[in-house]
Amino acid sequence: MKEFVPKLFDCLKGYSKEQLIKDIISGIIVAIIALPLSIALALASGVGPEQGIYTAIMAGFVISFLGGSNVQVAGPTAAFATIVAGIVAENGMDGLVVATIMAGIILVVMGFLKFGNLIRFIPYTITTGFTFGIAVTILIGQIKDFLGLTFQTSPVETMEKVEAIADSIGTFNWQALVVGLVALAILIIMPRFTEKIPASLIAIVVTIIMVKCIGMDVKTIGDLYTISNKLPGLTVPHVNLTMIKQLFPDALTIAVLAGIESLLSCVVADGMVGTRHKPNMELVAQGAGNLASALFGGIPATGAIARTAANIKNGGRTPIAGMVHSVTLLLILVVLMPYAAWIPMPAIAAILFMVAYNMSGWREFVSLCKSSPKSDILVLVTTFVLTVVFDLVVAIEVGIVMAAMLFLMRMSNVTEVKSWKYLGEDIDEKNDPMALKYKVVPKNTLVYEIIGPMFFAAADKFLDISFEPGVKVLIIRMRGVPAMDVTALRSLKKIHATCKKRGVTLLLSHVQEQPYAMMAKAGFVQEIGEDNFCANIDAALEKAGEIR
Repeated sequence: MKEFVPKLFDCLKGYSKEQLIKDIISGIIVAIIALPLSIALALASGVGPEQGIYTAIMAGFVISFLGGSNVQVAGPTAAFATIVAGIVAENGMDGLVVATIMAGIILVVMGFLKFGNLIRFIPYTITTGFTFGIAVTILIGQIKDFLGLTFQTSPVETMEKVEAIADSIGTFNWQALVVGLVALAILIIMPRFTEKIPASLIAIVVTIIMVKCIGMDVKTIGDLYTISNKLPGLTVPHVNLTMIKQLFPDALTIAVLAGIESLLSCVVADGMVGTRHKPNMELVAQGAGNLASALFGGIPATGAIARTAANIKNGGRTPIAGMVHSVTLLLILVVLMPYAAWIPMPAIAAILFMVAYNMSGWREFVSLCKSSPKSDILVLVTTFVLTVVFDLVVAIEVGIVMAAMLFLMRMSNVTEVKSWKYLGEDIDEKNDPMALKYKVVPKNTLVYEIIGPMFFAAADKFLDISFEPGVKVLIIRMRGVPAMDVTALRSLKKIHATCKKRGVTLLLSHVQEQPYAMMAKAGFVQEIGEDNFCANIDAALEKAGEIR
């Protein structure tokens, strides 16, 4: 049960005053970095700026308190922006709360079922494809505010936004573009000189001065949203069975994304500080954090790689730093939140441009397109295109189905049934004492070797065994079969039935653990006879020679 003990309690053993000071300082710095990001990501998600702060406060504190990582810092992230915006547009805030609560429950269940180690089975091509797609959708979504355009409608889908941009290009505001370019320049240039002061904070301060002091005609957050500095209160959504059914796919997508992103962040953090996270406890914490966020006015949250890395770089080494980050944001909410109304929208757009660029992984995307097999490129590009053109739910569903089908094709192609001698690529027959060409095969005996996993996609190959006149013994050598499924077992039973009709004795050689256990459970071992399972090819050939 140690894997379900939060890392906080492990870290408190031998916790020093010096580390407490470092954690407090790191937590405050991360909170300053998280402030503009939380506001920007909330706006990109189609909710008010305070919802982003609520998320970082509630989810950030709970996930740090219960989490399976020493240094993970959680909050709203760009991965959820498009899916959250779609839920809010179609089902309102009640729909978002319900979807986030469902996602939280799914994550808790996944954690207790120990699914933490299974997240790695999501193909890298899919995660790269939808991550790049999300980055593109965020970038497209911010062009309106960056150029100061005025839309006649309120588009939700990415392609609708592209059409609206084209239709509204005549409303271009050059002053908004100037403010946006200044913010973008600060975000790009300043980190080259210092990382002590968050570039996003300086960009916001400079652009506020430009708009307030020079009097530039640029929309601010206060022009579009009502800013509140009240503390988050308990939110009880109106829910019904129809809403639950409708939102379940979105909730599942949020849960999978939260699991993938948080565990990836944990892996990165482990590499930076030399620790080892508890993946299943982290999933439980992510679920609890999303439940808390939803019930107190927030949006979906997960571990954030950027904030986690900033925490590590500033000396944070225990979950205390993440908890301090949340408490600091709570104080900022009460004291400074009204001043968020002054932030120019082009500055928010510039911050999100940088978020999109940093998360896009475009170099990795291009590299995969150049070096991967065509089947992997197909999955990668399809997931990317579907994320941009349709939505993340469709992209992940189609991507996983495609990846699974292509994997099955590959596995079926490597599974072979060979007669007389072993022809595996990894076997050096000249130096392999088990090679069949050095064995004496008794008269009226057939020897076949099955190479590769025996499963449904390759089951038809097992029926290619041909019986010659006068054959008395059939040996099937299975040392190259690591696993089998029920469909392959059924094919094997058909072969045995044919052997019985022809009066042929079936011998199985070198059956590995998983296939043997499956045969035993299905009663096939008793059907063939325990004596007809031979430890190796020599024993099988010797037994065949005794059969007349």
